[in-house]
Amino acid sequence: MKFLLLSGLLAAATLAHANELPFTQVPSEFSGRLHPGKSPLVFKDGSQVKQAADWPRRRAEILADWHAIMGAWPAVIEHPKIEVLETAQREGGVTQRKVRVEIAPGQTGDGYLLLPARAGKQPAVFVPYYDPETSAGLSTKPLRDFAWQLARRGFVTLSIGSPGGDARKPVLSEAAKCQPLSYLGYISANMYQALASLPEVDAARIGIVGHSYGGKWSLFGSCLWEKYACAVWSDPGIVFDETRQSINYQEPWYLGLDPAVTRKPGLVSAESPRTGAYKTLIEKGHDLQELHALMAPRPFLVSGGAEDPPKRWLALNHAIAVNQLLGATSRVAMTNREKHDPNEESNEQIYRFFEYWLKP
Repeated sequence: MKFLLLSGLLAAATLAHANELPFTQVPSEFSGRLHPGKSPLVFKDGSQVKQAADWPRRRAEILADWHAIMGAWPAVIEHPKIEVLETAQREGGVTQRKVRVEIAPGQTGDGYLLLPARAGKQPAVFVPYYDPETSAGLSTKPLRDFAWQLARRGFVTLSIGSPGGDARKPVLSEAAKCQPLSYLGYISANMYQALASLPEVDAARIGIVGHSYGGKWSLFGSCLWEKYACAVWSDPGIVFDETRQSINYQEPWYLGLDPAVTRKPGLVSAESPRTGAYKTLIEKGHDLQELHALMAPRPFLVSGGAEDPPKRWLALNHAIAVNQLLGATSRVAMTNREKHDPNEESNEQIYRFFEYWLKP
């Protein structure tokens, strides 16, 4: 196993030096094929996006449509407050600060800021998950300690958990009038601002990564907030797929919040129909490839598992087309594993992705 991993990394390094990044080649069986739904390269009036100069207008149109359906954000906080609660030293000279961060107006969240022992401004990564301890390597959950592993590699990292502490019962700021998953995107925007305000951080080199629930959070955070330089989404389900139990965007803690109806959790059925913004998005033919396109030309990696197998290239081909229009190549990557859980190889691929794009 170690030999195969090392061989793969050496091959990746060779390709990278050749300006041909690994994991960006579409398998031949999926080349030229597109996931159904609205095309990012077609305006609402039916006209085509024909040149790079047209893209900002189409991008703004997509963003406006999704915000209109999901609900408006409060104003992004320019300088979120960060209160240091405790400080400790960890292996390799990493400084750990337990912090209380202003995640929204009138709302705070506890988390961990990890600072590598390096001088000058460093790249940084925001790592959202159910709880901050897992991401910071302070729990027993294996292979989900992205923040800790990246800090060991020289990245400043910030980890926080679900607003209010329960992912299924998220607590939204009174100022927020949006769906919970959009609200997580809003928190991501504020956490970018928090990291960018630190003297140890280079604001131009901030990424975001999450797994599963954190993967959905990082997907919406990076697509809806364009200041993130790059992103990794670990098996969130990158399209709406109502055949998969874990691709559950229909739930009220994601996009199905409806003040008039509370659906029974689980797959969409006659007994548990679509509700909230999710219902509207489906009825109007929207799908997540529109959000993927908002990343262009910023690079992103889908660390795919059981929910995001190779056939998801059909959705990613939309983002590739947008990047090609903008003259950008090798910005859309996907790796695949059999199971939903991360493994050592998939995590190493994530860390190498950030090293490539965020370190000079």
